Amino acid sequence: MVFLDMITHDILEIILLINVLFAISLIFFERRSPSATLAWLAVLFFIPVLGFILYLIFGQTFHREKMFKVKAELDKRGKSQLKEQLEELQEYKASPSDNELDKYLAMAHMLLVNDMALLSENNQIQVYTDGNDKFNALLDAIKNAKQHIHIEYYIIRNDDLGHKVVAALAAKAKEGVEVRLIYDGLGCAKLPRKFFKELTDAGGQVVGFFERKIPLLNIRINYKKNYRDHRKIVVIDGTTGFVGGFNIGDEYLGKGPLGYWRDTHLKLNGHAVGMLQVRFFQDWSFVAKEVLDYVPKYFPQKHEFTGGAAVQIVSCGPDTQWEPIKKGFIALINSATKTIYIQSPYFVLDESVMEALKIAALTGVDVRVMIPCKPDHPFVYWTTYANIGELLDAGARAYSYDNGFIHSKTVVVDGLASSVGTANWDVRSFRLNFETNAFIYDREIAEVLKTAFENDINKSTEITKQLYSERSTRVKIKESISRLFSATL
Repeated sequence: MVFLDMITHDILEIILLINVLFAISLIFFERRSPSATLAWLAVLFFIPVLGFILYLIFGQTFHREKMFKVKAELDKRGKSQLKEQLEELQEYKASPSDNELDKYLAMAHMLLVNDMALLSENNQIQVYTDGNDKFNALLDAIKNAKQHIHIEYYIIRNDDLGHKVVAALAAKAKEGVEVRLIYDGLGCAKLPRKFFKELTDAGGQVVGFFERKIPLLNIRINYKKNYRDHRKIVVIDGTTGFVGGFNIGDEYLGKGPLGYWRDTHLKLNGHAVGMLQVRFFQDWSFVAKEVLDYVPKYFPQKHEFTGGAAVQIVSCGPDTQWEPIKKGFIALINSATKTIYIQSPYFVLDESVMEALKIAALTGVDVRVMIPCKPDHPFVYWTTYANIGELLDAGARAYSYDNGFIHSKTVVVDGLASSVGTANWDVRSFRLNFETNAFIYDREIAEVLKTAFENDINKSTEITKQLYSERSTRVKIKESISRLFSATL
């Protein structure tokens, strides 16, 4: 017994020493916000063994700089190759004709400088809020492809819609159309090995983004779990692009356990498609280890559209320093004088975004936020609910969407400017996931999104201060625990 006690004591000392070492790495070697650092320190010290395991899988980021150094070099090479095309597109970086939109030029300049997000005009945009409409449009665009199809998705399901999309891609590959597909290794972890065989046999190219080959056995693989390719983008023939919140699967047609799936996706035609193409090229170079040529067949210079919407394609991820999408959101919030309408399935904000929203509400801006009425990730949901309570105190209004599940990631400001894309309003999307959003400076598109939000209000329950104050003790406990560790999400 004495011998066993000695061994147990030694093991505990080793665990505590390891925890201390990781705590030191947190403080001195990882670039985190103070709140995230404190949250992970609490996890390490209050639940030593489990906390250590959780940190290895979800928390540590000290490999990030080395991991993405190569990606940064590939992105830089791609941007230098694109210099000629960028200079030509710069011709379209003129001030929007609507004087009320002039106030967004400083914001557009910020995104241009920090993310190479060119401001392109002459874009035609179709907004989809229903999965059937979106996938009918996507399949039709695939069917009409002539030269290439580039597709990048976080989730592709092994179901009817997943097989339908892959079959459509395979059919085009057989015709000689170039097909390249990127899927996320975690989002598509349940796919069988032969899922893409029909496509690859037809000549299509398929690569996985940080694929989990040996889950829970190799730390070098596990730390990549934190960094997911959450993008959902398609580029066809360099002239048609898609970006938004819909993944590929039957559940996004309303056939899943959460019921009707309310999301927002865009179809783009115009110069902004070229910037979606750049995004895909950079990701393909990193994952496939193949540098694609920036040649006219991928970047056609002539578009028939005039007088369309002004758009910037903005991306963020652990390979970017300035969190461009978050800063774009803050700039939109700070520009608002009348209304801010936000839809997001997750609402886990850092202090900077929360304070910007509170200041807007306190100065009289009509701030409204819509979240799901049911959780698909309970821990995140209760943090979302707690943050809603904080905004209510500042005078904002909030709604719980009752007609199924709302997965839409949109913001529309003053009926003038908006953003639609893959980024949730949470710290994971801002800092850890690879995301892409379209920032749109156009009154017509803003009105479409504003009207969609107002229609959704009719299918929602308003979360008033009175209703929020009546939540049960059990809910309050869930909120408190979730908020305590929200910085680690």
